[in-house]
Formats: sequence, structure tokens, C-alpha cells
Amino acid sequence: MSSAVRLADLTTLRLGGPAPALVTVTTPAELADALRDAAGAEVLVLGGGSNLVVSDAGVDGPVVRIAIPGIRYGAERSDGSVDVTVGAGENWEALVEQVVRHGLTGLAPLSGIPGSTGATPVQNVGAYGSEISDLLASVTLYDRADGTLRSVAAADLRLGYRSSALRGTDRAVVTDVTFRLSRRPTAVRYAELAAALGVQPGDTAPEPQIREAVLALRRAKGMVIEPDTQDPDTRSAGSFFTNPILDGTALARAEAAIRTRLGADVRYPRYPDADGRTKLSAAWLIDRAGFGKGFLGPGGRVGVSTKHSLALVNHGGSTADLLALARQIRDGVRAAFDVELHPEPVLVGVSFDD
Repeated sequence: MSSAVRLADLTTLRLGGPAPALVTVTTPAELADALRDAAGAEVLVLGGGSNLVVSDAGVDGPVVRIAIPGIRYGAERSDGSVDVTVGAGENWEALVEQVVRHGLTGLAPLSGIPGSTGATPVQNVGAYGSEISDLLASVTLYDRADGTLRSVAAADLRLGYRSSALRGTDRAVVTDVTFRLSRRPTAVRYAELAAALGVQPGDTAPEPQIREAVLALRRAKGMVIEPDTQDPDTRSAGSFFTNPILDGTALARAEAAIRTRLGADVRYPRYPDADGRTKLSAAWLIDRAGFGKGFLGPGGRVGVSTKHSLALVNHGGSTADLLALARQIRDGVRAAFDVELHPEPVLVGVSFDD
């Protein structure tokens, strides 16, 4: 176990105060020992630090960083599917690169997402028309209450839009994740990605081409964190807000507000859901509420990315600065369009409420 650490050094936002100690675990047994040693303290379990907003005051308890390695390929089934079991500490982007190189399909639309593999089912990570729930078979969890390891099927995780039964609770820690991949060509569902590939939505494309197109799109939005990047827009937690999903009544109110503000003939992105609700684009709403790319928050120390209005970036500020900007955007979108935005990152030691 190391001595005191700065959480700003462990998060992609480069924000967050001190923690009294850091222990990095590479096996489930080490995880159990670390949590047992910290009994009675409030432990922060950390992966890649890409989806965290941590208080400037830091945390009182130790940080346990999950670095459990391993990528195991199961036998190929008669239908061409292969189960791939991945240690929770494996870097997500490195995993996607490897499975694409192995000729397996499904993960390429999720290329370039920062963080560790164990975090992906917690918020059902998604991008470019794909979600973890499309490919997840099961996870192995360490139950902090009884100290046991257990396998949980994907169907039992209540996976939804950026949510799961694991999000918002510290009862269990993911130690590995199993995906069911195949060799069938991936259908390109997302219009922007289809256009980049020169195909129609619903058509298929070779997995390596999908991966390269996604990486190019994400780089153009400052959403790829690479070791040698000097892009200041990568000092973010990715998308800060989830896209709002509205029922019929809320959609009618939002549409009336949109047309009042922007004109009766305005067209706006909307994505009908299977349950009768409709998803709106948070980025579109943010931009048209007056918080366009490059908009600066308190003292210019934080701001909206110059490449994507859904990402908030750190220009040398504080977590307090970032949350002040996020609340300003939330309130502005609410006032302009009668839509409530909610943060996507996990908040540690801070609240999004005023």
C-alpha cells in the first residue's frame, strides 16, 4: 500500500483532492485482502479513472485500484461465437484492439473509450449505436458483504441506458467480464458512423474499418486519450451529460419550448425508443441553449470542449469550477427547453444539486 496520493493524478479530468493511501490489486484474493484491511473505512474502488468527478477535498478512506489482468478466449462454437473473459483491470481500448485483430466482431463501435474493462458493464457503456449489453454474457463479482465471488448473468444486471444494477452501489466489485463475440460482420447502426464508412445504416462493414472510422470520429471530438496527445480537450470525463429520454408528455413540453425558441420549422434530433419514449440529443440542446463549443466556465479554468459540446474540460481549474459550469448548463437547458439534464460520471464526495 502506498502513502497519500492525489486523486487528480488518477483521473482523466485531472481533478480531485488527496486520499490517505492507494493499494493496487491484481487478483481477487488481493482485492479481498485490501477491503478486509480497510474494514470500517469508506473505500474508493477505482479503475481507469475516466468516469469520475472527485471532490477537491478528496476522500477520507483509501483507494483500491483494480488492475486484475487477463484475456481468455473460449472455444469457438458451431455458430462462430466465442466467449472472451477479461480481467477487470485490462485497458478497454487495448482489449478492443486485440479482439479485432483476432477477427472477432462486435466491439469495434466501442473503440477509443478510455478506462478499464471492469467499469464498462457498470454504466452499460455505449457509443455509435452499440452498448455493452449487446455483447455481455456475464460478470464475476466480489461481494463485499459476505466475501464471496459469484458469477452473474447479464440478464440479471438490469442493464439500461448508461445504467445497471451495479451503478450507485458499492456492495460488489467487478473482477472479470465475459463477452460473447462472433465472426459475423457488424451492422452499422449509427448514421454518423455509416456516413464515415460510406454505407447505409443497417449495412455491415469490416470490423477493422469500423474501428478506424470510430477512432477518427472520436479523435475529431477530443474523445480519445492517447499517451502522446497534447490535446487539452482530452482532459475530460468524456460525455458529461446523458441524453435525456422523455415520455410523451415531457416530449410535448420540450418540443413546444424548442419551437418557441428556435422557430416553428426547426428540426431536432430525436430517437424513438422501443418503450414509447424518445431520446433527445443532450449535445444539441446544450449548444442551442447558448453553451456552444469552447464556452468557458468560471474564470476560464474549465469549459465546454472546443470539439464536442457534451464534454466539459479542465483548463487548470477545480472540481468546484467544473460543477459550477455543469449546473449553469443544466439550468440553462432547463430554462430554454424544459428538459432536465443528468450527469453521466460518478460523483465522489460532491453533489450535482445546488
